[in-house]
Amino acid sequence: MRPLIGSKGALVLAVALGGCGDDDNFSRTMETVAGSYSAATFTVTTAAGTVDLLAQGSQVTLSLATDGTTTGQLFVPGGGEDGGDVDADLTGTWTLSGSTVTFHQAADTFFPDVEFTAEQDRLTGEHDFGDESVRLVLAKSE
Repeated sequence: MRPLIGSKGALVLAVALGGCGDDDNFSRTMETVAGSYSAATFTVTTAAGTVDLLAQGSQVTLSLATDGTTTGQLFVPGGGEDGGDVDADLTGTWTLSGSTVTFHQAADTFFPDVEFTAEQDRLTGEHDFGDESVRLVLAKSE
């Protein structure tokens, strides 16, 4: 399990491939997947139920450049080890293999542990980390 940021954390988040269908007419290339994205869905589910992190003030913005670099921000109020806010810089790199997008950033977040599915105008992920499951859908804004 990887905490949201750092080696310890109160909120463990993960993101994994969701059950969304592929758009067979969408040609996945660095150029077609690149763009600016923001979270459309960001939830964490435990035995106690599902929490809508966006409704609680969380934000995810991510820009993917055609040269394989990323910039962006992950913000989760109260998501840190000490109950403080998580505010992580998502600067790094991304790769595309088929329909799978993977990320590598200096910040110690869940992003490098997850494979996202590239679909037309969105990236979708959902994954289980222990007894928590996180779902993140990033919608393209350009």
